[in-house]
Amino acid sequence: MKILVCISQAPDTTSRIAFTEGDKAFDSSGVQYIVNPYDEWYALVRAIELKEQQGGTVTTITIGEAACDPIIRKALAIGADDAIRVNAAPEDSMQVAQLIAEQAQAGAFDAILCGKETIDHNGSVVPAMVAELLDLPFVALATSLEVENGIAKMTREVGGGEESVEVALPFVASASKGMAEQRIPNMRGIMSARSKPLNVVEASADAPTSVSKFTLPPEKGACKMIDADRPEELIRLLREEAKAI
Repeated sequence: MKILVCISQAPDTTSRIAFTEGDKAFDSSGVQYIVNPYDEWYALVRAIELKEQQGGTVTTITIGEAACDPIIRKALAIGADDAIRVNAAPEDSMQVAQLIAEQAQAGAFDAILCGKETIDHNGSVVPAMVAELLDLPFVALATSLEVENGIAKMTREVGGGEESVEVALPFVASASKGMAEQRIPNMRGIMSARSKPLNVVEASADAPTSVSKFTLPPEKGACKMIDADRPEELIRLLREEAKAI
């Protein structure tokens, strides 16, 4: 199997969030970047497990500039065989999807795996866009994946439970919790990652949208403490003062 795994760079969740250029750009100074956990822990690790079981290759793809190279090398250290970096600043979901789809089509991959979302934007739209652009079956929020005789069998999250689905290869899937368990790169993987191919290609599409302004969410209001022996007061506050979120 030839598997393509989409890898994103994301700020660590402890990073301080601020904006520059009149609130039109994210301030990356002092920010620690990591591999997006849904991409790493679930999509990438499951792809590597399938390669170990059935043979084949795992290629990662990242839309980003040279600052992304360290997180790409981590993915290679975990077990990917090679990597593609499309040299463009990711500014829009459609732009990212178009650039991924272009490389995926050229590589003739059997499966394209993505994390269900990135922890910075939480959009959860790029995998579906990639599938649409490639006219491939798409399974969202997959929690398990097995491949046998050209058929991918998956379970996915649905309202109130899980659903079992089957699709023919090639396909696109977004991975959710349960797909795999996190792997920590060992020293052999870290050393071998230095020599694995990281192919940089220039972008062929610009973002169709632009940012007008970023704003931080409002600060949390004061917290009212209610004694445990006064449930009637809690009910009154919920009915009369609580605001819908």
